[in-house]
Amino acid sequence: MGGAEVFTYEIAKRWVESGNEVTLFTSEFPNCKKEEEVDGVRIVRSGGKYQVFWNAKRHYRKYFSKEDYDVVVDEINTRPFFAPKFVNNGEKIVALIHQLAREYWFYETPFPISYIGYYFLEKRWLRDYVDVLTVTVSESTKQDLLELGFSRVFVVSEGLNVKPLKMIPEKEKYPIVVYVGRLKRAKRPDHAIKAFKIIKKTVPEAELWVIGDGPFKEDLEKMACEGVRFFDNLNNFERRERIKKSWVLVNPSVREGWGLNIVEANALGVPAVAYSVHGLRDSIKDLETGLLTKAGDIVDLASRTVTILKNQMLRERLSRNALNHATEFSWDKTAEEFINIVKQRLDKK
Repeated sequence: MGGAEVFTYEIAKRWVESGNEVTLFTSEFPNCKKEEEVDGVRIVRSGGKYQVFWNAKRHYRKYFSKEDYDVVVDEINTRPFFAPKFVNNGEKIVALIHQLAREYWFYETPFPISYIGYYFLEKRWLRDYVDVLTVTVSESTKQDLLELGFSRVFVVSEGLNVKPLKMIPEKEKYPIVVYVGRLKRAKRPDHAIKAFKIIKKTVPEAELWVIGDGPFKEDLEKMACEGVRFFDNLNNFERRERIKKSWVLVNPSVREGWGLNIVEANALGVPAVAYSVHGLRDSIKDLETGLLTKAGDIVDLASRTVTILKNQMLRERLSRNALNHATEFSWDKTAEEFINIVKQRLDKK
């Protein structure tokens, strides 16, 4: 699951635990159950990647509109469900937007769809939500939405799926840089590899561990140099054990809603170096829990990473601060903040 899916699952099950009834409508996949209950959350699946949006409207009219819901959360990952256009049985509507697509259009879609999406589609799609109560996970995304004319935007903190360690764990004896995330173009794992080639000139004994899988993997393997190791199909325990042993995490993504992998690394005693872009500048405290670099500047990314690898005092200070910073996050806190916004703000204009 990606960060948005983790967020949805973690808060939904906690809302159930606190006495609410929650139904999640989502897309189907091969051999899935059309309907089931997971951790008390009723899950209804219908339609594939694109059909799910049309099926949501049809399913609402046929079933959900008769089931007496109080709130409909329209979770928007690029394309909205357009709930304001068809939810009409007295339910209150909340928009949940982790991030705007923006630059993602140019990395993940071909021309001319990329230009149409960036300059026309996204803004047009979001017009229907400017007066809808909206929840997001970072101040960066909040500012994006305010610039689009949104008037009721509230930020909730992200949660954390791992308990922060009490102290910095034992590290690998030689320098390890780790990349953790989906191997897709918008995440720019190629920048991590290109930066690592520069790092090797100064720290020849270093390794780069690439943890993740995705459609960009084959290209990345071709461009990799000596010292780059790929890890996929790791379970959560194995993935965290690898991260714990690393010296620094790099995140060169074009933008994020938040940067969940950064705070998870912090919880395991690992500071981060990342581009100063939306989401990542929210999850890193520059010079405290990690270092921010000029967006898209591979040389700067490499240079800042080398600084941490070669400066033990700095690395240990950042690691201690990162551990402390991670204690501020929990899914219990996130679920409570979200439900309180819903309760307190829906009747206010």
